[in-house]
Amino acid sequence: MELETFKVTVAPLRDKLLHVSLRLLNEPADAEDAVQEVLLKLWQMRDRLDGYRNVEALAVTMVKNLALDRIKLRKPRADEAELACLDSPQAERPDVSLEEKDAVKCIGRLIKQLPPLQQTIIRMKDIEGYELAEIAAITGTQVESVRSNLSRARKKVREEYMKMVNY
Repeated sequence: MELETFKVTVAPLRDKLLHVSLRLLNEPADAEDAVQEVLLKLWQMRDRLDGYRNVEALAVTMVKNLALDRIKLRKPRADEAELACLDSPQAERPDVSLEEKDAVKCIGRLIKQLPPLQQTIIRMKDIEGYELAEIAAITGTQVESVRSNLSRARKKVREEYMKMVNY
């Protein structure tokens, strides 16, 4: 594929790729970086692009996979959940504050014991605040499946936590 053909075929996809990337990453700078990386990869493989029936589908798949990889590499935002917990009016009492910290740590350990998909879904929904549709898009599952896995994960964490609290 020559430069002019590449400009006509791939360059117009930039806005669409940015939209997909931004929807998944929720960070404009990260989304822009992902799109630039995909465009660079497409340029590097320009000689093979003629072999693909739909270059747009290839580009969207590439940006989606790159965005998902970046999400997996992100550090879970459990610290924010701890801080939110500590902002309560009772946080001024050291005993209550210590109990809340222990509960957050305990729940974090219980979440780590869940199957990987449930672990990812409960973190994305309850800690990072993603919507069910966004989680479904990121994990490549149906919204109903996300809802079901989230319910199972919450139930398991609740049951295990109650066992620990009630001995």
